[in-house]
Amino acid sequence: MSPRDRIAREIERQGGWVPFARYMQLALHEPGTGYYASGARKFGAEGDFVTAPELGDLFGRTLSRQLAAIPGRRVLELGAGSGALAEVLIRELDCDYFILETSAELRERQKKLLGKKAVHLEKLPENFEGAIVANEVADAIPVHVVHWTKEGILERGVTRELAWADRPATGELLQESEKISPEVPYVSEINLLLAPWIRGLVGCLARGAIFVFDYGFPRREYYHPQRAAGTLMCHYRHQSHADPFARPGEEDITAHVDFTAAAQAAREAGAEVLGYASQAQFLVNCGITDVLGEANVENALHYAPIASQAQKLLSPAEMGELFKVLAVGKGLDPQMIGFSSGDRRHTL
Repeated sequence: MSPRDRIAREIERQGGWVPFARYMQLALHEPGTGYYASGARKFGAEGDFVTAPELGDLFGRTLSRQLAAIPGRRVLELGAGSGALAEVLIRELDCDYFILETSAELRERQKKLLGKKAVHLEKLPENFEGAIVANEVADAIPVHVVHWTKEGILERGVTRELAWADRPATGELLQESEKISPEVPYVSEINLLLAPWIRGLVGCLARGAIFVFDYGFPRREYYHPQRAAGTLMCHYRHQSHADPFARPGEEDITAHVDFTAAAQAAREAGAEVLGYASQAQFLVNCGITDVLGEANVENALHYAPIASQAQKLLSPAEMGELFKVLAVGKGLDPQMIGFSSGDRRHTL
């Protein structure tokens, strides 16, 4: 049975309609139906999308300059993908490395690549000291979809036919939706799981910093009038589209991150916001140009691929501006090199 049929059958079992967040969970993470639970190649040129670590080691080498300043010499990576970032950071930092991975298939790939260099955890540790890194993890947390109308606030859900259907929003979703007052009609996402996720990370941290890399906006930009159709996006064979029902279980489904909500949750959990910047500004502050300079410019075969990585990581037309970095932490000097210039935490 195909993932589509399995998902449709599950929706039928639940009465013929489920919130979009439940559909997104089934399509991405559920064993037997989820994209991340399948064995299909997801990352890199042969997959569906490219993350910063998949471009090469420039991202990891540059990030290591910031992580080296975090006490503890321990790194916990959430959702480590192919293991590419872990491989670079272990080499650069010579640190204790831990991975928390929900996908059994990806966990096996990581173990094959890294061997005993990394320890896989089953749950968040207690009293962790060091750095926690989440690169393109938050965008895959299932979101609720809300439809603000003249008649009221509706929750968009999915029918057994895998089509949109609205119902009146209720409970926590309604409460959160009422805090946003867009011009109607307006459709967007609210991530009710983001705040608990952030609080869980802060709660396990005794001393150190959490770095969230992802595409997203502060709330005032997230719910901008020009973004009236929301931010849902699907990725398949390096093509992006906005139909989450096209290939359920066979392609990535993402939503941008509300970094204001993430920062607020961190503060409420007892952490300090240490910085918020574009990925380009963060990497420049961390010395990406120095890392580039370490390459042998006279050896074009070696330098050209690294220069290409830099262009993709820094260009506003590529990852440089759309991707942001949020750092929160406990017990640290708030002056971090990654945010020494261009810190936008005041916008959160």
